Amino acid sequence: MSLTQDELKAKVGRAAVAYVEPGTVVGVGTGSTAAHFIAGLAAMSEPVAGAVSSSEESTRLLREAGIPVLDANEVERLDVYVDGADEVDPRGYLLKGGGGALTREKITAALADTFVCVVDSSKEVDVLGDFGLPVEVVPMAAGAITRRFAAGLLGTAGEARLRRGEDGEPYVTDNGQHILDVHGLAIADPLAFEDEVNSWPGVVTVGVFAHQKATVALVGDASGVRTITY
Repeated sequence: MSLTQDELKAKVGRAAVAYVEPGTVVGVGTGSTAAHFIAGLAAMSEPVAGAVSSSEESTRLLREAGIPVLDANEVERLDVYVDGADEVDPRGYLLKGGGGALTREKITAALADTFVCVVDSSKEVDVLGDFGLPVEVVPMAAGAITRRFAAGLLGTAGEARLRRGEDGEPYVTDNGQHILDVHGLAIADPLAFEDEVNSWPGVVTVGVFAHQKATVALVGDASGVRTITY
């Protein structure tokens, strides 16, 4: 019997607990797969000392599970960061930000020695970009950044659309900024792409995780959980 997407997410989310040492502080990502990881942390026979969270939603879930949440400024490093992704390519480069927490996710990932990416097999791609690239921006810069993407300055033109909430108003991140979702891109060189877009005035974070790529991916599919090391 084939598993549902949520069942696959539960498998990989809980499998990631094997990378966590009791008594340490762990970095925790955002989204439905990360929520399964948090449930796995709560079920550990020996608890972690605490967690650095990448979003207000994950903070809420961690606290409900009885896991102390620390400010990122309180830790010098993390052994491991566990998070999902919207896309992962064969080199471990990621596209993230569908849940809107890309800036805090990238900050937390940068603190970690090991980034364990937990995904189902539908997230595996040859080239990043089909999902639509999230870019967190300062609101006053949204128009200028939209025009830069349309001009094809990166060798591939993209259509940037302002993300909106269910009420039709611009989506506001936990950091008080807006998000552009850029469609039509094919990101062949994620490192160069990340460097270039990060240099544009008004960009807070681009959702390409090349400098903070995955160390290992746990990929759920019909056969179970595959482990890919990069």
